[in-house]
Amino acid sequence: MSDILLEMKDISKSFPGVKVLQDVKFDLRKGELHALMGENGAGKSTLMKIVGGIHRKDQGTILIENSAVDITSPSAAQRLGIAIIHQELNLIPHLSIMENIFLGREFTVGRTPWIHWKRMRSEAGKYLRQLGLDLDPSMRVDELSVGQQQMIEIAKAISMDTKILVLDEPTAALTDREIDALFEVIASLKTRGVGMVYISHRMEEIFRMCDRVTVLRDGQYVGTERIADTSMDRLVKMMVGREIKDRFPKVALEPGQVKMQVSGLSQKGKLKDISFHVRSGEILGIAGLMGAGRTELAKAICGVTPAEKGTITLDGKPVVIKNPMGAIQAGIALITEDRKGEGLLLSLSVRENLALPNLDALSRFGIMERKKEDELAEDLIRRLLIKTSNGEQKVGSLSGGNQQKVVIGKWLATKPQVLILDEPTRGVDIGAKKEIYDLMNGLVSQGVAIIMISSELPEVLGMSDRILVMHEGRITGEFSRAEANQENIMHCATGGGKHVVS
Repeated sequence: MSDILLEMKDISKSFPGVKVLQDVKFDLRKGELHALMGENGAGKSTLMKIVGGIHRKDQGTILIENSAVDITSPSAAQRLGIAIIHQELNLIPHLSIMENIFLGREFTVGRTPWIHWKRMRSEAGKYLRQLGLDLDPSMRVDELSVGQQQMIEIAKAISMDTKILVLDEPTAALTDREIDALFEVIASLKTRGVGMVYISHRMEEIFRMCDRVTVLRDGQYVGTERIADTSMDRLVKMMVGREIKDRFPKVALEPGQVKMQVSGLSQKGKLKDISFHVRSGEILGIAGLMGAGRTELAKAICGVTPAEKGTITLDGKPVVIKNPMGAIQAGIALITEDRKGEGLLLSLSVRENLALPNLDALSRFGIMERKKEDELAEDLIRRLLIKTSNGEQKVGSLSGGNQQKVVIGKWLATKPQVLILDEPTRGVDIGAKKEIYDLMNGLVSQGVAIIMISSELPEVLGMSDRILVMHEGRITGEFSRAEANQENIMHCATGGGKHVVS
């Protein structure tokens, strides 16, 4: 008897004017974690959305346990034992954890329509414990962190009788502890014969957990390799069609004068007496676990949620920033971690998104000058290598990496003196990461001061000139590039002690 759970043959799919998949093949075995890799826009999510019944294939064959199937809807996929954990959360915020887990599958008392709350609570608690979550099943989902919400999605998926589980960037918003708990669950599911597809740009995770990897490029099948028989360099070459020699192409520059000084910044329950500086031409990395206060610090500096105490100076002159407009006028720009919720208007075009923070420069007497707007969009699309049909394409239809480039582009056009990047490469493929790193190098060479917040320690270590570490709203460590390593950063990130750069 074959151990193949899922087999896809010659799958093709087009959207208006775009061929997304062409003659793609893929298979998944029982008890296997099979990585699906490729650059943003390579077709990974589209292929899995076909498996999940969200999109219909144009041609090709899908077999589940050697039987041909036509997956016409998400409910049809669910009946076949297929569950997908999407990159974007799919929860109802005002409902409880247990209501979200069993949405549409609620337990009832006998044959009555009354919900059996006690049983729902008990069953939900069982799945939460499997994931190492100490949460009350009756808590509302909007009371949870983004990482906890992601874990509820996973609990919801494993609560079904799932044979095939697709995980699309499942660890993007998780802490190290949550990632370890997830990997324990994955190992348990493998022993039960569940086949899993793992979509991720994090190479370390692929080599830590996966059995095989399939690579797509430009909507076409490139190849399948056993993880034990391949290497990071080979996978990168398969994905981008060329070698990327330096994962973190840091350019060595001598930083200039102090550009921004933050002193005694405090915010009740979030930030406690934060003081630091960043120099012109410097990349200052900020590391820490989820909930450490890194994003809160960025938002306080930029006036999104102003601090209650503390001062900020730019080039030695005090500035008072009460709102984001004040930050823009002062020359400070924030590229938020939540590009879809806070960084973009998905229903607007690439051109309109790029223009948003630059309306004053693109208007005359309060009237927008369309020619200037078009020129700005064309220039940024060309400089940032944004893959779009033109400036009028809706930004919501772009791949994650290209959406991130649009977010970066709109703030670059403001010509900031201080650029704060919060998780700049989250959900971005390795080729686009390299382009973002090259862009950062270009900015610091022009004297821009960059503050980079990242949960990926290799990125922080690879691109920073100096590193600050936060824990529970405080700075607990400061390291030069030479003395920083994962061990001493994690020591400070977990509250193990305070370290100041020598």
